[in-house]
Amino acid sequence: MKIGAFGGVDAILFDLDGTLVDSAPDLGAAADKLRTDRGLPSLAYELYRPMAGAGARGMLAVAFGMGPDHVDFLSLREEFFRNYEACLHDRTVIFAEVPELIAALRLRSVPWGVVTNKAARFSEPLTAALPLFASAGTVVSGDTTPHSKPHPEPLFEAARRLGVDPGRCVYVGDDERDIEAGRAAGMRTAAATWGYLAAKDPASWKADVLIKSPVELLKWLGWD
Repeated sequence: MKIGAFGGVDAILFDLDGTLVDSAPDLGAAADKLRTDRGLPSLAYELYRPMAGAGARGMLAVAFGMGPDHVDFLSLREEFFRNYEACLHDRTVIFAEVPELIAALRLRSVPWGVVTNKAARFSEPLTAALPLFASAGTVVSGDTTPHSKPHPEPLFEAARRLGVDPGRCVYVGDDERDIEAGRAAGMRTAAATWGYLAAKDPASWKADVLIKSPVELLKWLGWD
């Protein structure tokens, strides 16, 4: 069913990693450097990629089999953060068809923005370095508000910044917490299945639509 059946849409909001950008190569490199700096053998990138959506927690789990309760977790996490800052956009790329999607939104004068759990120390320089985000109306980071997804407050903040009613927004993300946050904010939700979905079942998230590619969002919106 196309979105037209639900009424108008005033803005589109997106998750960042795994939805608009493929940052897994840089995240994996930052984590693997922790190993090689300690004389441990490098791990295959394919091991890191499925955990990219879980950030530092996921990367340290792959690199060292370590969870947040480990005595060294916090110190290694900060070292990982420093490594990541040093290679933030060396290998990160925009997913295919995302530029076409954003161009279509701009053609229709539809405002768009980003709501990510990535901390501002990473999200702001990353989006500033990629020309695609010059037209974004807002970037709400994981520490912009007192809450992060799946809490709806970051989505409410993005809607406030864009000057739109949350109920007239669509939120697009590649993780269950994205859909949960969007639903809690009263937004229509689209599950992006081209991101880091290994061992996940997006059909169980109760999104309004599953989209296999960015331009499918336009078809669902009735704007193709």
